Amino acid sequence: MPGPARSVLAVGVIFLLLGLLNAGLATTITPELQRAEVLNGLAAVGLMLVAALWTRADPKTAERVALPGEQGLVFANGLTEPQRQELAWGSRMLLTATPASTLLVHWNGSVILRRGLLGSGEFQPGTISRRAMERQSVISLVNTTLFPGRTEFDPVLEQLPAVIVCPLGGNGVVVLGGWSVRCFSQSDERWLQGWAERLKRSLQESMSPTNVSDHPRLNSNPDPT
Repeated sequence: MPGPARSVLAVGVIFLLLGLLNAGLATTITPELQRAEVLNGLAAVGLMLVAALWTRADPKTAERVALPGEQGLVFANGLTEPQRQELAWGSRMLLTATPASTLLVHWNGSVILRRGLLGSGEFQPGTISRRAMERQSVISLVNTTLFPGRTEFDPVLEQLPAVIVCPLGGNGVVVLGGWSVRCFSQSDERWLQGWAERLKRSLQESMSPTNVSDHPRLNSNPDPT
């Protein structure tokens, strides 16, 4: 329970005890005393309810999961220099400014970027990713253990506790994996959506067919933090 909530709870308990003490010491029961006791009891219960709601609104932060994989950066072949710069800039910002552990960009049937913790599987959009592209909306899996289709993202990185899927029009998706359950906020989702719109415009420029190398090329400073 947060410190302020404990303080509110303590005040509520004190009010309740003082009301009981006052009623116990009274020699006569008058209508005024009864009204005062009722108001005191309502105030005490109200303060204790506020403390309970405060605790629920400020839950304990989920612990960071020890995820497999090695930090790295992998570009596909055939990207133009502006596209590489856009991918490098946006992925770095997302990995440093949000609780993301890994990022993957899939475009026109190929994975064109992996960054952060690198998985070893061959990612192909599954049911969840296709739904995001069809609806043109972000899909957030706050706790992947609750979603049967979570195995779709095992090729991105196994055991991801949280995932955000952001469409790049109807031609691709950005997959962002988190360090813990419920780690992404609405501002993280909006940030990802904004970058995805910018990235989509860059990728719609002419580029040759791409394939990600089977052997990831790690950058000289792979840890984005």
